[in-house]
Amino acid sequence: MYYSDDILDQVRSANDIVDVIGQDVKLKRAGSSYVGLCPFHNEKTPSFSVSRQKQMYYCFGCHRGGNVITYIEEYNNMGFLEAVQYLAERAGITLPQSSISPEEKKSMSERTQLLEVNRLAGTYYYYSLRSAAGKSGMDYLRGRGLTDETMKAFALGYAPKTPSDGLYRYMKSKGISDDLLRRSGLMNVDQKRGTMYDKFWNRVIFPILDTSNKIIGFGGRVMGDAKPKYLNSPETKIFDKSRNLYALNLARRTREDYLILCEGYMDVISMHQAGFTNAVASLGTSLTPGHCALLARYTKKVVLSYDSDSAGVAAAMRAIPMLRRAQITPRILRLDPYKDPDEMIQALGHDAVKERLEKAQNALMFEIEITKRDYDLSDPEAKTRFFESVASRIAVLETQMERQNYIDAVCRDYLVDRKQLQELVTRRLVAGPSSRSGDEYESGHAARPAEQEEPSLDPAYDPAVLYGYDEGGFYEDEATGEMYQAPPSASRKNRTATVREQGDDISRKLLLNYICRYPSVYETVKKYVQPADFGGGLLTRAAEEIYAQMERSGRVEEASVLSHFTDTQDQAQIAGIFHTLDQAASGKDREKAVRETLLKVFAASDAGSGTDLQQVIQRKKLEAELRSLKLNL
Repeated sequence: MYYSDDILDQVRSANDIVDVIGQDVKLKRAGSSYVGLCPFHNEKTPSFSVSRQKQMYYCFGCHRGGNVITYIEEYNNMGFLEAVQYLAERAGITLPQSSISPEEKKSMSERTQLLEVNRLAGTYYYYSLRSAAGKSGMDYLRGRGLTDETMKAFALGYAPKTPSDGLYRYMKSKGISDDLLRRSGLMNVDQKRGTMYDKFWNRVIFPILDTSNKIIGFGGRVMGDAKPKYLNSPETKIFDKSRNLYALNLARRTREDYLILCEGYMDVISMHQAGFTNAVASLGTSLTPGHCALLARYTKKVVLSYDSDSAGVAAAMRAIPMLRRAQITPRILRLDPYKDPDEMIQALGHDAVKERLEKAQNALMFEIEITKRDYDLSDPEAKTRFFESVASRIAVLETQMERQNYIDAVCRDYLVDRKQLQELVTRRLVAGPSSRSGDEYESGHAARPAEQEEPSLDPAYDPAVLYGYDEGGFYEDEATGEMYQAPPSASRKNRTATVREQGDDISRKLLLNYICRYPSVYETVKKYVQPADFGGGLLTRAAEEIYAQMERSGRVEEASVLSHFTDTQDQAQIAGIFHTLDQAASGKDREKAVRETLLKVFAASDAGSGTDLQQVIQRKKLEAELRSLKLNL
């Protein structure tokens, strides 16, 4: 499948990269660029830069980068064709279909077909709730205090009790194949009879939407006492419950600087109806590292609003360390004496709940309070073990100030001598990490097995190996306000190439960026080096496109260059070129840098490098010209 450059340019131009990425990542203006926390790896400080001018993104931490098509591929785990189709649909552009082979169309459309099946199912459930067949579902929802506006906002529906194949027959009337229905997860199959029937029936339906407002799955709450009480869609090509959150499509637009994490659909809906539109929930499963990574894309603060029963407390105790590992600060909404957020809202109303949210409990103090339940503090031995457990939790904190503040708080709340608690914490610090996991729970006597922390970077994206960059700082260019990283240094530690080869490669990358940054130097550059002089491979391919754009229009559109590379790792390397620049203090320094870089690329090229005496003389003459060359940037 091949889309012309004109089509790709049209799709890219119609989807501003800042707007597209801004739907998923909180971006702040920094000079002429925008920065935020990278959605592709965990980080504490923003190193993810998005340039409206270049129409590119680049992370100075994990060194992923590309244009808006690349971003959709990477963020949504789509293929190139799917990403182009997604962006075209977003912009209302009709793509040419004649050039798509049947195989490509099948591959590209599977996700689209499943989304369409879910859209049809959502429509069926929505209208069933508002029909005579949906009376029991409507009575239940109104009995829970939901308004018609809220039911509409969450697209709530109902799967009728009879017939048990109502959705199946509706889908067949729309021409949906049995194979696609089987893959959608909306049907059960009677293996003996070879027939299909609806997975959801006699249930209120909660459509689950992604951040693009596409239905990717469903949850169903049974009417009556049947089991299971809640039933969710199985995992499909478009639905992974461990990496999606209910109502995130709505909550991500909140103006609050935190998200409220609930356990169930109704808790979230009640929160939103009461005005707390920053509430989300995991999808019928315990919180996972995938959920935490998703939350970290939108916020650094989460208030846990789990049920107040023992199961809810246990879930909160498991969630707290996971959120911390994702660099999220957790706090706890105290629901007592109410069982869940919905019950508390019904009893107290908006203002009282808001006050409780503002006074949400510190997570570590909550952990200590819950741990205390496992110890009889009237028993001296148990009391000692309790404070040893407290000391272990405090010892894992990163800074001395944090530790001192918590020591003060615990001494105040639990009437313990400060010097004695300080001694216990110091012992844990001296003993090392193995004695202070800070993850003791339930029995109060032994720590639970530590959960494996997910690596922050995909090994396939190791910057030291793949890009030649060490993870380091970046800076704002004074002239343009764009964000750049300094060129890497050649090193003997890098065994992939000699120091000289690394230096030559660095110079070639810099020169390509100089051409894009200062188009006026192109006419001079092409007199001395051509695309073939950029070492072959990826850099030569990039040079060919950059030279071609300069010949056509006298300028380079960086995002368009990336469209000529279908591999996302290649695109990331090219994006790295466009975000690497020496930090020159003045225009004169920059002119010198460009001249010396051009000289290095010329010296490393094969042009005129033969043994013929005339060629050698000519090459020396050109080198002398370059050394005294005047450039107008």
